[in-house]
Amino acid sequence: MIVAGFGFRQSASLASLESALEKAAGTTIAVDALATLDRKADQLAPLAQKLALPLIPIPADRLIDQPTLTQSSASLAAHGTGSVAEAAALAALASNARLLAPRSLSPDRLASCALAESLLP
Repeated sequence: MIVAGFGFRQSASLASLESALEKAAGTTIAVDALATLDRKADQLAPLAQKLALPLIPIPADRLIDQPTLTQSSASLAAHGTGSVAEAAALAALASNARLLAPRSLSPDRLASCALAESLLP
């Protein structure tokens, strides 16, 4: 299973979210679900609906212990994690998951997306 985790600003549009996902997944990786902070899930819901994918809301406290490849000082200060996108993708898959790559940013820098895959069969 592959989950696309998202971090984004309030001003991120559907196009911002889509472009972050496109940069992260390219044309070859099939995503099975989307994930983000629970308090931002409503803003990601239109993309989940458009793609007919489940949306996994992640409580903020589940992001803190996730090992991220990216270390954003703004994200650390606001959310206690180096990357909301990376941490959300990992948290959605429980403990037996790995990031496929560091987060990708939308061209407008309003959204980020990271992919994680479950290591369980």
